[in-house]
Amino acid sequence: MKLSTALFLATTVGVTAAFQSPSLSRTVRSINNTNQQKKSNVGGGSVKSSSAMWAATMDGTANDVDVAGGVAGRRKKTKQERLELASKGLQVHVIGLSIHHAQVEVREKLAIPEAEWNEQSNIICSTGQVEEAAILSTCNRFEIYFAASDAHEANARVMEYLAERSGLPVSVLRRNIFMLEGDDAVWHLMRVAGGLDSLVVGEGQILSQVRQCHLHSIEEDGCGGKVLSRLLNNAVAAGKRVRSETNISKGSVSISSAAVELSEHMCMQDLNLPFSEARLAVVGAGTMTRLLVTHLASRGLERIAIVNRSMQRPQELQEQFPDVDIEIALVDQLWDVVGRSDIVYTATSSTDYVIDENLLEQNGQTGGRPLMLVDIAVPRNVGPGSGKVREYLGVLVFIFTQMSILTLPLLFLSSLQIDGVVPYNVDDLKAVVAKNTAMRQREMIEAENLLREESDSFIGWRESLSAIPTINQLQERANMFRQEELKKCTRKLSQNDNFTDRELEAVERLSRGIVNKMLHGPMAHLRRAESVEGKQAALKELSSMFRLEDDESGRGGRRRRR
Repeated sequence: MKLSTALFLATTVGVTAAFQSPSLSRTVRSINNTNQQKKSNVGGGSVKSSSAMWAATMDGTANDVDVAGGVAGRRKKTKQERLELASKGLQVHVIGLSIHHAQVEVREKLAIPEAEWNEQSNIICSTGQVEEAAILSTCNRFEIYFAASDAHEANARVMEYLAERSGLPVSVLRRNIFMLEGDDAVWHLMRVAGGLDSLVVGEGQILSQVRQCHLHSIEEDGCGGKVLSRLLNNAVAAGKRVRSETNISKGSVSISSAAVELSEHMCMQDLNLPFSEARLAVVGAGTMTRLLVTHLASRGLERIAIVNRSMQRPQELQEQFPDVDIEIALVDQLWDVVGRSDIVYTATSSTDYVIDENLLEQNGQTGGRPLMLVDIAVPRNVGPGSGKVREYLGVLVFIFTQMSILTLPLLFLSSLQIDGVVPYNVDDLKAVVAKNTAMRQREMIEAENLLREESDSFIGWRESLSAIPTINQLQERANMFRQEELKKCTRKLSQNDNFTDRELEAVERLSRGIVNKMLHGPMAHLRRAESVEGKQAALKELSSMFRLEDDESGRGGRRRRR
């Protein structure tokens, strides 16, 4: 049967008029008003209140706080729940340490193996103050990215976690950490992914590490959530653009290449030996070792000894570098290899010192021929006091010479007395890479322009989430009016024996289609607003136009007046 014109008009006018009728005006609150309950105890561990912890951070007394020991009962949020949390106004924050702000002694106390990133992120989120978290821990930085609606409580929670994990007084942590929030935190991550915040500007390894951070955050046990996972994904895309659209990654672009560059230029000064004639050894066989071998081979060095706990990875390196004569030795042969090497690079994941002053003395490696130790691991593999460092003078000579600023007589440096062992660690590489930064200033400016585009893209998306509660309110309000008017209409139509259930369903679909088409324009206008100010103005207009801000008291007052 055909619907009459009168029925069509009645349905259309009824739904439209409902938006303008004071008697039918009701406030429909967003489904996003459900607040997640904060837990005060998790896994049996006691947790101090965040306000007390934050107060403690101000006077440096909170060095004995307890952190929940487990994350039992933490359920993976559904997509809808993550969207609702994001639309509540979660702000992005980052608290961390890097080679620019903290000494290696502090960084190594907070270093977390990649396999534990998600576990530690869950611990941070377990008390409820932090909604989303992701950890990035590398040789040169330790950073916690997190999203929360209450910045004060969230910062206190993360400080609480850092103090417990490191065992350091908060007063020490405060001297070494940096804290950023909002757009500044977003911009920092973009610069990290683009390699602009790295010790070696433009190095590619950090992009891979940020990508791993993103992948871990979206795993089943990850804590990335809607906001952080989007931010990390944007950062990876930004890093790729920088490396493909600029020349920022040309030349020495990794810590391992800087280590090779340093040892090459300091070899004659420290060992009185050309680098091409030096006998080389590497302790460890991971990613850093692979990069070391790559850079050493590019300089024509064809004989390298690798010391490792097992044979598998060194053998893989042998297959990967068939033109390099790689000698494999297990850890029980370490001192035999060190004894016949001129330069030893250390790059293991060990949390204990592999080489220190006592071990050198016990194995007869002091007072004899010169030995250079280049430690590129964090935590450090070479203990302090393993040799008399030359106060960076030799490194500065190398830098000044490379930059054509100054040439100092090498005879002056050769008069310095050392005990035969010359150690360097990642902090010593700061001077080595200073020239790289100077040469790449032009590329950095171009890279920052690209990163700004990606940063603005994320911030725009983040601001668009603020429209979700209004869109939900508008849809629910329209649907409520639709159902009220449809109920009136179907009550009359059902009394007509000529109407079947199928035809009544057609009326219901018609009313739903009319409402959807009516709402399409306002919601499209809301999504199109590009600037933050434009979006806020659009939200205000829609709220006023459809009376979304009417409250129960106002309606109650009108009913009483009637």
